[in-house]
Amino acid sequence: MLAAERRDHLLGLLAREGKIVAKDVAAGLGISEDSVRRDLRDLAAEGLCQRVYGGALPVSPAVAGYAARQAVAPDGKQKVASVAAGLVRPGGALILDGGTTALAVARALPQDLACTVITHSPTVATALLDHPQAELFLLGGRIFKHSAVACGAAAVEAAQNVSADLCLLGVTGVHPEAGLTTADSEEAAMKRALSERAADTYILASSEKLGTASRFRVLPWEKVSGLITDAARDHAVVEQIEAIGVEVLTAG
Repeated sequence: MLAAERRDHLLGLLAREGKIVAKDVAAGLGISEDSVRRDLRDLAAEGLCQRVYGGALPVSPAVAGYAARQAVAPDGKQKVASVAAGLVRPGGALILDGGTTALAVARALPQDLACTVITHSPTVATALLDHPQAELFLLGGRIFKHSAVACGAAAVEAAQNVSADLCLLGVTGVHPEAGLTTADSEEAAMKRALSERAADTYILASSEKLGTASRFRVLPWEKVSGLITDAARDHAVVEQIEAIGVEVLTAG
């Protein structure tokens, strides 16, 4: 099989199965695992897959810059945001992550809701300035421009001094096996720090993120209270996530 044919085969397998196991592909095609791994390295370099131990997973579409991501699945993000906003109780304290879905949550919060919102996102804080009864705490640090959030040691330290009832966290990849992932190591560390300071953590994930993975793990499934998505209840990934005991709130 020519290299171009192997490439098409791998991309087709990734689309159909949602993952590639290098040893299985090698056995099926009668080639070495090294050849498969080389092909996967080439695909990963083009941004067409996320390499993991033993093979590859679909790459998350949420890798574009912040401005570009605002145009990705806006209806799905709004549906997720509406469900997420309903989890915030009057008088409660919320840790709200950054990113485009979190910004949609901020905009979905009732304008007269009395609550405390803790965030490391300047854009989220700005969106809540016209909520007169929402008390805002902005955590500072180095700004990671890709998601318009504060990250790094200063931001993580600031996060360790707050606590909340609820954390609403965004990720770029949601996969039953790989867990919850993002593309930047410092952002992943910041998300973990935020989650650790809340009684419950729910993941915000519009459907295009399901079944995909990024390089750095944020949290394993046992560390979260649930997932909020606009995917249908019978979506294959939703069913797999529910099968491992995670609550899924669907917003379809």
